[in-house]
Parts: sequence; structure tokens; C-alpha cells
Amino acid sequence: MTAWRRARLDRRPTGQPTKVDLRDVFNAILYVNRTGIPWKYLPHDFPNHGTVYAYYAAWRDEGVFAQLNYDLTGLARVKEGRKPEPTASVIDTQSVKTSSNVPLTSQGTDAAGDRREEARHPHRHDWPPPRCDRHRRRPLGERPGIRLLDQAKEKYPTVSKSWVDTGFKNAVVEHGARLGIDVEVVNRNPDTRGFHVVKRRWVVERSIGWLMMHRRLARDYETLTASSEAVIHMDETTPTWRGTY
Repeated sequence: MTAWRRARLDRRPTGQPTKVDLRDVFNAILYVNRTGIPWKYLPHDFPNHGTVYAYYAAWRDEGVFAQLNYDLTGLARVKEGRKPEPTASVIDTQSVKTSSNVPLTSQGTDAAGDRREEARHPHRHDWPPPRCDRHRRRPLGERPGIRLLDQAKEKYPTVSKSWVDTGFKNAVVEHGARLGIDVEVVNRNPDTRGFHVVKRRWVVERSIGWLMMHRRLARDYETLTASSEAVIHMDETTPTWRGTY
């Protein structure tokens, strides 16, 4: 964050930095994500809510949250004796209810067709901290899986293996093969009733559980998909930076 601010000093007429403490701004964003409160309800211990949101919007639009997530996970992997770049990933799908401010064009319905909801397609690389998650509203067949594979290969050319749930089938498998990624569809055991751990998919399902501890993600409040992605990246940094200590 300090480097981000330093790079923008020349844009200010006076060349002087603002007086706001970026650590306080960062903590305020974490507070909003964890508690799910509106921006204007930020406690007075933090900077003004307008200032906090202005920094949040700038960091969202410039991809700062995503880059922070990637960098922290690379450091955590190195601490565990791994290479910073992953070689495998897991893709799964999650649906959550939407709020009234989400555009109708980005909403879908559940299996019964009676509830508005949006679909998230988490993409997690094969190491405990979640990383490179992407948020896409409304189920669009296998296209979200194809996009995620493209994004993963672009960001991490080292990825050569991916496990997906049964919602992604032939098109995703074939596209992965063209990218040099071996895509394996992981099925549940039909003979087992109730909850049971599914091979590899449990990793991303655990990550979804971590994310849902943040009330901002318990329901989709964001008008912009970019904001939803930024919130996910921001919330992922919490377990990730703990792994760097």
C-alpha cells in the first residue's frame, strides 16, 4: 500500500502525501467485510467513510486486492518449502442470495426457480490459503469454468492439473487439454449418504466456508461484479497472511 501511494505522489498538485494512515484505511475495509455493515456506519475510530470507500474503489479498480492476494500466497507457499507458483487448482461453484440493489440482468434462480441468487465460481490453487478466486454472476453452463482455466493459465503458466465438480464436464475438460491442463471431474460416492469429504474438492469447499464467515459475503450486496471479486480477494488475505508468519 505504501508503494501504491508513493507512485501517486507526483499526481498531487503539492507533491505531498495525504495525512490519512493507510493501515487505518485497510483495517476499516477489513471491518466492513467482516461485519457486513454499510460504509457510512463505520465507527469513528476509523477514517471518514467517504475516504475509506475512495481508497477501496481505487484499489479495486487497479487490482491491488488481487495482487496482494497473489503475493501473500506466494510468500506462504515459500514458507512451506514450496515454489511460489502453483501447479494444480480446484474449481467449484457456490450460490448465494442477492440483495435488492443487484441488477436483474446478473441474477438467476435456484433449482426450484423461486429464489433470486447469483453464482460464484471459486478457483483455488492447491495449497491451504485460497487464491485466485473469481466471482461470476449467474450460471452460464460451462463458460465460467473455461474462463477460469484461461485466467489461471495466464496468471500461472505452471498449472497443469485441475479438479472440478460435476457441473463442469466435456467442454471444460477439452478446453483444459488445449491449454495443457489435465482437468479431472470429481464425483461424489453414490453409495455414501449425508456429508462426506470429496477428494480434492474439500479444499475449495473449505475455502468457501472461510469466506462465508465474512458477513459481506453471506449475501451479494454489490452492484458491480468487480466489487464482489475485490471483497473476495480482500477476505482471502486474512488466512493467507497468517500463513506467512
